Amino acid sequence: MGLVKITGKVGKGKKATEVDFFVDSGTTFTVLPEDVWKKLNLKPLEKLKFTLADSTIISRQISEVWLEYGGRGRTVQVILGEPKDEALLGVLALGAPGLVLNPFTRELMPMKLMLA
Repeated sequence: MGLVKITGKVGKGKKATEVDFFVDSGTTFTVLPEDVWKKLNLKPLEKLKFTLADSTIISRQISEVWLEYGGRGRTVQVILGEPKDEALLGVLALGAPGLVLNPFTRELMPMKLMLA
């Protein structure tokens, strides 16, 4: 597992803002801090349960947002963070625009796309 920090752009409609994300190769979902998703006026789509690394089960609302990094962007599903939740970029959001974390250089780079 590698931990890296990047600045990405998130938006909904005409509103957009830059966010400093921790990129964790062991994390599946992306979390937007409460102040960010409220600034973008994101609306919850549904509430899901998630299991943390220590087996704790939490419930969080999810939504969708445009996420852009390094000239690549896609609409991705995000967890709407609660107070004290950090900005976290998960592998599902990385894979949507075809990016992968290189654990040796700790950089995001284009992934080798396969149709098999």
